[in-house]
Amino acid sequence: MILFPAIDLYNGCAVRLLHGDYDKMTVYSNDPAQIAFDFKSCGAEAIHVVDLQGARDGTTPNFDTVLKIKNESGLFCEIGGGVRSMQVIEKYLDAGLDRVILGTSALKDTDLLLKALDKYGEKIAVGADIKNGKIAVKGWLESSDTDIYTFCDKMQSYGVKTLICTDISTDGALKGTNRALYKELTAKYGMDITASGGVSTLEDIKELKACGCYGAIIGRAYYEKKIDLRKAAEISV
Repeated sequence: MILFPAIDLYNGCAVRLLHGDYDKMTVYSNDPAQIAFDFKSCGAEAIHVVDLQGARDGTTPNFDTVLKIKNESGLFCEIGGGVRSMQVIEKYLDAGLDRVILGTSALKDTDLLLKALDKYGEKIAVGADIKNGKIAVKGWLESSDTDIYTFCDKMQSYGVKTLICTDISTDGALKGTNRALYKELTAKYGMDITASGGVSTLEDIKELKACGCYGAIIGRAYYEKKIDLRKAAEISV
């Protein structure tokens, strides 16, 4: 299983939201690239980056910061947040990012998703953010009418290789992840499932690995020193 420590960006800083609420934001560092270097020193080989402003507004305001994180750390780097056009996808991949995550656009713009998959294949991942059983969009500010299973069925039929599933109810709460959900998804679908939201203990890492998850994202638990990233990296291998 691949461990993806996360950096969420807002105004060039590393921040975290509670349950996706922009009004409940904690700023952890004004030097995200240094955090990425710390991840690497703990044994991480990959990093999950989200442009929170981009997710909300559909832009790339933290592009230079994202590139600095990638270039200075040398880690495998996936990026999401506001990816709603081929231009943005090409901008990131041409600049050396390893994988781009489509969230809102995967649900709202099937043509874009299919074009991106056709051109870039496994470099395209899809984010499935769940709020009250439904897929949330626009930086988690809105809920759609599409449930997680309908969404996953569609994504698998389109040929999506990697699905990053976030249970918003557990995100940033440090109360454990939704292990039952990820066990069910990994058993039901042939896609690589990355667990996100509430991954906050070494036991979470062990259980997610045991159920066959492709990856696990660690966010606030790292920043609040609730989990030893070095030990988590060792367990995930």
